[in-house]
Amino acid sequence: MDQITFHHDTVLSEVHMLLPNARHLMTRLNCVGQPVFISKFKILSDRDRNDNNDTGKGLKEADEYKDPREDREKATKATQVKDEEDGDGGNVEPFLDEDGDLDVTHRPRKTPMEASGRDMVCPIILKQSSCVLEQEEENMDDEVDKCFKDIIRIEHTMATPLEDVGKQVWRGAFLLADFILSKPVMFRGATVLELGAGTGLASIVMATIAKTVYCTDVGEDLLSMCKRNVSLNRHIMEPSGGEIRVRQLDWLQHDLCTDADVEFSWTEEEVADMYNNTSFIIAADVCYDDDLTDGLFRTLYRLCNAFPHTCTIFISIEKRMNFTLRHMDVSCEAYDHFRHCLSQLQDLVDGQCSLRVEQLPSNFAQFLLYERIEQLELWKVTATPLPFDQARSS
Repeated sequence: MDQITFHHDTVLSEVHMLLPNARHLMTRLNCVGQPVFISKFKILSDRDRNDNNDTGKGLKEADEYKDPREDREKATKATQVKDEEDGDGGNVEPFLDEDGDLDVTHRPRKTPMEASGRDMVCPIILKQSSCVLEQEEENMDDEVDKCFKDIIRIEHTMATPLEDVGKQVWRGAFLLADFILSKPVMFRGATVLELGAGTGLASIVMATIAKTVYCTDVGEDLLSMCKRNVSLNRHIMEPSGGEIRVRQLDWLQHDLCTDADVEFSWTEEEVADMYNNTSFIIAADVCYDDDLTDGLFRTLYRLCNAFPHTCTIFISIEKRMNFTLRHMDVSCEAYDHFRHCLSQLQDLVDGQCSLRVEQLPSNFAQFLLYERIEQLELWKVTATPLPFDQARSS
């Protein structure tokens, strides 16, 4: 993916922008014709994290690094000295053509095909993958990665319109994944609901610890990609026995879809299990549109009021700066609206539960390689059911 064509509404994740030398392997076209890529992310061991944080090692490598320009300059000077010695002190007149331009004689070269000894390869037009082919590739990948329990493979798109940003990988998902991996005791054996899961990275990491993860989003194509990512990473979830169920949950709809004819719909048993047993709700970098942010907080409020027990919500977000013509200045309107919704949620007193909001420090261990910038934030919301008398009086 050396060149990307941008349009006026194109959005590209910083995760891909900050890896310019990485190979982005295109695997197929999705059902809407978008190129799908696969990336591998390694969960760092304690030793890997120590090496990654070893600044002394980085400085040593920087000191030992040799600028290739210096080698080229030395080689050029050596060639000039040799030419002067061979040419009797450089008194040989250069060959000039009839116009007075320098005439350089090149040695004969073979064509690329003759030099490589390969047969010419004809390009093949890439077509959309069939379900059978995808299943065969998935089985092959499972065999290849059996020995790599610390590798997460994620299919994603790149440079999408705003409405398809869920198909990309974002730094907020890495931050949330780091937090999950740093708190295994907290999440072990839990039932967890992820809202706006996108590619499913955070749910996959959560399933290495939790018992059941409801991985939710909207859009058949996005949910199909998420389901495939779950299948690609069974090898890291099997040891703990974690289970991921990819389901549709639309923040702009009041009820869950239980129509059996609709793919990614809920069963009545799953709905009951989600309401009765969910102890954690997670969401990673989902607040970029004010209407969707409003829908997210309405959904959180509705769910927390329906839960008969305390539920803890973790939301990661990146504070993105944008220049706006309305303000003629740099602002972060999506983040400001998110903070406004948080304050409104905490001030609510007419429901069945009390809500407490706090920002968590981001100094926990880093298990995945990404740039943890200061604009990445993690927020915690604790929803506690009110006693019956207090809830009735409010």
